[in-house]
Amino acid sequence: MTGAIILLLLLAVAGYGVICFNRLVTLRNRVDSAWAQIDVQLNRRHDLIPNLVETVKGYAAHERETLERVVAARGAAMSARGSAERARAEDALSNTLKSLFAVTEAYPELKANENFLQLQEELTSTEDRIAYSRQFLNDSVRELNTRIETVPSMWLAGLARATRREYFEVDDARRENVRVQF
Repeated sequence: MTGAIILLLLLAVAGYGVICFNRLVTLRNRVDSAWAQIDVQLNRRHDLIPNLVETVKGYAAHERETLERVVAARGAAMSARGSAERARAEDALSNTLKSLFAVTEAYPELKANENFLQLQEELTSTEDRIAYSRQFLNDSVRELNTRIETVPSMWLAGLARATRREYFEVDDARRENVRVQF
């Protein structure tokens, strides 16, 4: 009788261990999938930017410095590696895009251009998708990191190849209010 109780307890502990292990693997895969989704959206944004720059270039040729900064920021974002570096590069790209859209305010004919409006709408839609994907990623990272740091999952994290992940955070400079001066 005692042997049966011990066997049942061992089976219960083993079963719980399997559940914890599987949850860690699921969370690790969710974080990887969320990063892949962000990557898709960021690549979509990177693909839209050259068309937008070319459209603006036709109307605002003397705004060359702004256009060059956008192109340089796009290149830096495309070559960034690791979540922290990628987040910083994407924040810099977002800031240069804001500068580009601020420049377009001075060109009413550009703002009325159908191609520009379509590109701007696609970019805005992509930015919304990126924001949603970032939120999903950060939620998944929080859940994975919490599991890795709490008992009993922490004992199985190494077996599940589950490691702490970084959040996709906004740079402190982007948290400041945007100043508009006339």
